[in-house]
Amino acid sequence: MATHTATPQPAIPAPSNAATTAPDTGLAASDPGPSPASFGWLPAQTSHQLPSHITTSFEVMPPRNPQAAPKFWTTVKQLVDARPNFISVTYGAAGQDRRGARAVTEILARHVPTPPIAHLTCVGTSIEEITQIVTDYLDSGVRTFLALRGDPPVNKPGWSPADDALVRATDLIHLIREVDYKRSARSASLALQSALQPIRVAVATFPGGNPAAGTTPEAEVERLVHKQVAGADFAISQFSWHAAEFTRFVELARAAGVTIPIVPGILPPTQIRRVLRTQELTGVEASPEVLDALARADSPAQEERIGVRIAADLALELLDGGAPGVHLYTFNKAVPALAVMDIVANEHDA
Repeated sequence: MATHTATPQPAIPAPSNAATTAPDTGLAASDPGPSPASFGWLPAQTSHQLPSHITTSFEVMPPRNPQAAPKFWTTVKQLVDARPNFISVTYGAAGQDRRGARAVTEILARHVPTPPIAHLTCVGTSIEEITQIVTDYLDSGVRTFLALRGDPPVNKPGWSPADDALVRATDLIHLIREVDYKRSARSASLALQSALQPIRVAVATFPGGNPAAGTTPEAEVERLVHKQVAGADFAISQFSWHAAEFTRFVELARAAGVTIPIVPGILPPTQIRRVLRTQELTGVEASPEVLDALARADSPAQEERIGVRIAADLALELLDGGAPGVHLYTFNKAVPALAVMDIVANEHDA
C-alpha cells in the first residue's frame, strides 16, 4: 500500500495580493477609516458584475509552468471580481496536473472570497493517499469537492487498479464524507467548523452519454441515481452544444428520481481549433453549425465575438428551459467568459 509523504508544491506563485492583513493607513482616530477599495480582496471598480439571480460558476486549469502563473492569476482575479458562486479547478489537459490543481485550489480557499471546488479522482490512487489529500484540502479550508472516477493512466494499455484502490465515483463520495466525519470527531472546534460550513460533493454527468465510457444518456441517468444515493449534492454536466440535449436528459433524470440540481456546462467556442481539440479530448462531437459559424470569421476577434454570442444564446436557452445556473469552461480566458454572462445578464428575464 502506498504511503503519503510530503510532496513538494509546484512552482505556482500565489497572487501578489493574497495577504489578508489590512493596510496600515496612518489615519487618526477621528478619521472614518480606510476606503473598502483599499482591501485587496474587494473587486476593482471596473470589474464585471454577474447577474445575482443566476447561479454562475467557472472552471480554470492550473498554469503549466511558473512563467504562466502571473497571467493565470490575473485571469482568476478577473473572474473572482465578478463574484461567481464558485470556481472549480480542473487537472488541466488530459487530467495530468494534479499537484498544480491542488496548489491553486488551496490558495483560492485561503485567500479569496469565492469558494473553490476541488477536483478529486480515485483511479490510480490508493485509499490512503486519497484520504490524506482530502484531509489536506479540508485543513486548507476547501469545503466542496467534485468527485470523479477519473481516467486510467495514458499509454498503459495493460493497467489495472490496485487492490486497495477505489474504482467508482460513488466510493469516492462515501470516502470524502467519512474523512470529514472522522475529522469533525477529533475536536469540538472542528465539529463546529463542519456545522457552520458543511461539505458539499458534486459529481459529473454526461447528457449525451459519455463517449469515453461508451454510455448512453439513459445509462448516465442510472449512474446519476447511484451518485445521488451515495450522497452527491449536485451535478455538473459535460458541455452540450444543444440545449434540447440537456433538457431531455434532465427530464429523464427527474423521471428516474434524481432530485439534486443539475448544472449545465457551457464551452464558449471562441476558437475553432479549441473546439476541435476539445472534441479530440472528450469525444463530444463538435456541432457542425458552430464550426460553420466560426469558419466564416475573418479575424480572431470576430471569431471570439461569434463564439461568445453562440455561448450566450445557449445559456439563455438553457436558463429559459429551467436550468438552475450555468458553469462555464473558461480555458483560462476570463474576457470571453465574462462577455457571455454580460449578454445573459442583459437579455435574461429573472
